[in-house]
Amino acid sequence: MTSPPAPAPAPSSRAYPRSAGLVALRHRRFSLLLHRRSAALAVALLLLLATLMLASACLGLTYASPAEVWRVLCGEPNLVVGELRLPRIVLGALVGAALGVSGALVQSVTRNPLASPDVIGVGHGAAAATVLALATGTVASPGALPAVSVAGGLAAAALVYVLAWRYGMQPSRFVLTGVGIGVALSAVVQLYMTESELAEAEQVKLWLTGSLNGRGWAQAGPLALVLLLSLPALVWAGRALSVLGLDDETAAGLGVRVQRTRLALTVLGVLLAATATGAAGPIGFVALTAPQLARRLTRTPQLPLAASALTGAIIVVGADLAARTLLPPLEIPVGALTALIGGPYLLWLLGRERRGGR
Repeated sequence: MTSPPAPAPAPSSRAYPRSAGLVALRHRRFSLLLHRRSAALAVALLLLLATLMLASACLGLTYASPAEVWRVLCGEPNLVVGELRLPRIVLGALVGAALGVSGALVQSVTRNPLASPDVIGVGHGAAAATVLALATGTVASPGALPAVSVAGGLAAAALVYVLAWRYGMQPSRFVLTGVGIGVALSAVVQLYMTESELAEAEQVKLWLTGSLNGRGWAQAGPLALVLLLSLPALVWAGRALSVLGLDDETAAGLGVRVQRTRLALTVLGVLLAATATGAAGPIGFVALTAPQLARRLTRTPQLPLAASALTGAIIVVGADLAARTLLPPLEIPVGALTALIGGPYLLWLLGRERRGGR
């Protein structure tokens, strides 16, 4: 007579399924699955960003040694490094990080690698609000323009979301509605440019290009605060995106409210993009290219938020360094260089989509 088989051991509360490239981190109050390649890449991107920021602080019409930069970081006053270069470098990194994360959120929600906050009207809404405020005299101080542009970007994205809603938010309708609203808002901007005085038109033209020239701690502070306050929401977004990567029925079966989650992720992405646009103007193609580059580097199923932020920061800081040093003493707007890089990338991505690849 054979003995009955021994009962299977009860699963331990500390046991995790092993998956290639994943490491389980657990604390008393939370647990986290960490992708090894993503973590290693994030460290490498962080080192590259630090190197670019140091090079940007050293190079320019006046060279500053790394030792001088270190002394400035320790509190020594220096006009060129401490007052002119350092604030715009920090702002460039913050703007790039915000745009990178925003692009990753929007592309994940729409499931479209060609989608970005620019596509859904954030940049056009910020530009239209800015020119309307200047035309009507609502804003008397240039320092209030960033707040106006943030409000315009949020209002444009809200309008796109409302118009695209049909018993739920369909990603394709959302993107197409954003394109249509963006065209209409850009027509408002062009109308103002043709009817305004030369000085006002030049001011708006420079802002529309996207530039870090003349920006400083006054713009970097609010953006840094928004990013800091968004960290808990971004941690939640990282988990939510892994579930939204499944089809809607499966995600709903796991207890996720798909439409509410998409709305919350969209609001978070639009808020970051609008704040970044208000700080430096509409710097194009960063939100489009950074998430896709990060995904190809990490080889993860979902768009990685941390790597997207670091990639966006590297793009903006590197483009600003090139903009300051390519044609001295002329400074090219950083938005012009990112568009020069992003245009061919967009054509390449369109070719891949046509062939059915991602």
